[in-house]
Amino acid sequence: MIRRAVGAIVFQGNQFLIVHKTTINTLDGKQKRKGEWDFIKGGVEENDHDINAALLREMQEETGSIAYKVVKAFPDKICFDFPGEIKALIGFAKQETTMFLVEFLGDIHLLKLNDSEISGLKWINKDNVVETLTHQEIKDYFRRVIVE
Repeated sequence: MIRRAVGAIVFQGNQFLIVHKTTINTLDGKQKRKGEWDFIKGGVEENDHDINAALLREMQEETGSIAYKVVKAFPDKICFDFPGEIKALIGFAKQETTMFLVEFLGDIHLLKLNDSEISGLKWINKDNVVETLTHQEIKDYFRRVIVE
């Protein structure tokens, strides 16, 4: 089964927002895991009427803000297979993430952790984003759609 997800490469000026994810939603609830730095991302839920609604919900859940402007959806998606132990925990074999470029229009100092899955957030200069992200496929994606 494929999990449909959305993600946001959020920027303000030359700074990009990344979040530290330390919990995953499992079939039995939430489970702590080793933290990883990533962009805002999350699954499309049944009550989301479309992927734009899912994106706005995820951004508000993870940062407590709605001060965002969606600039564009990227045409290519991030697709990957979950490792065996994660498959069993979450009930999905693969994930397909539609990514968006999103501008943050608010005060970066007013963002707050608003989701138990996130233990931190920070703004990173464009030149340092790749070295801060955890997963190689996300690093490669950022290079391809933003840096190059």
